[in-house]
Amino acid sequence: MIRKKSRREESLDHAELARLLPAPGDPHLSLDRHLLLEEHLMNEILRTAPAPAVAASRRPRRALLIGVPVTAAALAGVFAFTMLGSSQGGTAAATPPPVEAPVVRIEPGSTAQLASTVQSIAAAALARKTPEPGPGQYIYIKSEVSYLSVSHTDTNPSKAWVQPLHIRESWESPDGHKGWLDEPGYQPRGGVDLDSDVTRGSYNETKTLPTDPAALLKKIYAGTNGESDRDQQAFTAIGDILIEQLAPARTSAALYRAAAKIPGVVVVDHAKDAAGRDGIALARVDQQSGARTEWIFDRQTYAYLGSRGVQVKQVDDIQPGTVIERTAVLQRAVVDAEKQRPGAQGAV
Repeated sequence: MIRKKSRREESLDHAELARLLPAPGDPHLSLDRHLLLEEHLMNEILRTAPAPAVAASRRPRRALLIGVPVTAAALAGVFAFTMLGSSQGGTAAATPPPVEAPVVRIEPGSTAQLASTVQSIAAAALARKTPEPGPGQYIYIKSEVSYLSVSHTDTNPSKAWVQPLHIRESWESPDGHKGWLDEPGYQPRGGVDLDSDVTRGSYNETKTLPTDPAALLKKIYAGTNGESDRDQQAFTAIGDILIEQLAPARTSAALYRAAAKIPGVVVVDHAKDAAGRDGIALARVDQQSGARTEWIFDRQTYAYLGSRGVQVKQVDDIQPGTVIERTAVLQRAVVDAEKQRPGAQGAV
């Protein structure tokens, strides 16, 4: 079984990276190297120090079986008994067994409507009322997500396996120093503390980004490196800000306009998020992984709905058309306390 590289991993501390990096001479960048480069890029963009190890990550956790050779018969059984522990002493929770990844028709992308589509998305972002979180408040985001678990089993290399769709809720203070993550089945029961002395990509940091698209993209590119495709690095960096953060309206509009300037970005007319909502997408293919990341927007209101990752080139035995990740933002709001869920007030 071959491990599929996915950008939606939890952040790893330097000790874990040192342990997991491959031996020299591997012609492909490893997953962990991708993570290290991504963290370096975000640190450069936001001018923050690298984040230290914390009890859990703000990034989704992939299944624990990745990289372990298994047979199809053993797959469900192993996952049925996999338990997630907690360095904080939380109650362990059973990890759900993976399911077969859905396969879709690959819809072609085009630049024909890119300028007009991005203009509509940016205009909608500027017109949308976005709450301003204050000291003592938290940014709450509820999502439905699914990520790649294993690329294939030894007995059936044509199938990939993903996490079942599940709910993920996060809380983060505006300064990024305090937070909480609740992701049943993938975190200890009740959730985990995300408090940290050092931050990366907080609301307060995001709102200081340039609102001129050209200046913003220049800043993003300045944080890239020569170890992988700098255009893909820039696209990924913008997506990471959009997925699980609240950004001021002008910043959001600038991020979309900056993304449109990245070579390889196209419009996909039809894409479905994790909640099954059909929308229009801004997308780009990662030439190394062969996967196309799609940011999906409501085709009427141009509100951000979620994202999808679709394999468009066969890499690591993952067949074209395989949906390797899906997200859907169900609620984004500002609340007054950690672990508090919003009512009608403060929702975006």
